[in-house]
Amino acid sequence: MSDLNTFREETRAWLLDNCPESQRQPIVKDEQIWGGRKREFPSADAQKWFEAMADRGWTAPTWPKEYGGGGLSPDEAKILQQEMARLGCRPALYEIGIWMFGPALLAFGTEEQKLEHIPKIVRGEIRWAQGYSEPSAGSDLASLKTKAEDCGDHFLVNGTKIWTTNAHKADWIFCLVRTNPDAPKQQGISFLLIDMESEGVSVSPIELISGESEFCQTFFDNVKVPKANLVGELNKGWDVAKELLKHERAMMSSMESMTEKEEFSLVDLAKQTLGADAKGALNNPEVRTKIAALDMEMQAFAQLNERMFYQHKAKQSDPRLPLLLKHIGTKQLQRKDELLLEILGNKSLSWESAASSHTEHTVTRNWAFDKAHTIAGGTSEIQLNIIAKRALGMAS
Repeated sequence: MSDLNTFREETRAWLLDNCPESQRQPIVKDEQIWGGRKREFPSADAQKWFEAMADRGWTAPTWPKEYGGGGLSPDEAKILQQEMARLGCRPALYEIGIWMFGPALLAFGTEEQKLEHIPKIVRGEIRWAQGYSEPSAGSDLASLKTKAEDCGDHFLVNGTKIWTTNAHKADWIFCLVRTNPDAPKQQGISFLLIDMESEGVSVSPIELISGESEFCQTFFDNVKVPKANLVGELNKGWDVAKELLKHERAMMSSMESMTEKEEFSLVDLAKQTLGADAKGALNNPEVRTKIAALDMEMQAFAQLNERMFYQHKAKQSDPRLPLLLKHIGTKQLQRKDELLLEILGNKSLSWESAASSHTEHTVTRNWAFDKAHTIAGGTSEIQLNIIAKRALGMAS
């Protein structure tokens, strides 16, 4: 038996022993496990599952063991992912620090910064927010105006960031700030880490169409930030930003796997709502065709992800693929939302009615919230422009 087969069997046995049955159910948003100084667990089972994964370093399975990660090879991490999916295990930790910031810090951070922050991310002790976009710097991110003045042993930060996801719940925020106003746009930017408890930091939630307030506007008023919190070189924060964006786009492309799931599969929900004939085929041939088309697209997308995995393993990664994955993945998620609304018909108008089911509420709210995914992490319009230029070689 090969080492990978042995690892698969051992991993499967470990998951069966350590993942409670309640944590092998479809994801429910209110039961997601987020880290942070004030973290709370929705149940004892959720805490048990989180602690087991964190102790093993499997909340960040490929990160180095010296920083608390799992130290797994790409093949081993893939097996872990496959076995968790086979058993229906929920993610043990939801955290921007794992999806985006951690990989960038591992690439650009000092040894002191890695030892300070990476283990806390793995163990969910600190919750991170992202400070990139500003009211006048969204798609043209490099035009940001939040500034950090050099004051000897610290920077003094003034400005505002917008669409800072869960900033009202975050402990720290990583920010792009302008440190040289006279340099060309991308060359005068630095990457800073800011404690949200610092004097002068304030947060204002933004209500979304879904009725939630996951996004915020964050304000910095004469905030002192130690020089030790500079990641990478001064005025070269754009290099760190680009590394982080690669991981953000990959995360955005896989959002469907992390979002709250409806109580029924797409096909089951369609059969229940629209009915089926004696052979089990949907009565509505048009919807049947749309479901089949979406299923084929999602299988093709999974194969594209598989291709990207093996390219990375062979150290032959195609830098164009994350751009494509982000655009395709977020559009697929929205197409699924639209199809679910079409299947539910008038029932998809549900919002808070006691007569409506949990699935009807969830489908409608997911449809509203998921509109943000083709904006967050780079709007689809900008992504298509970049794909046209970088992936297809088209002139601007």
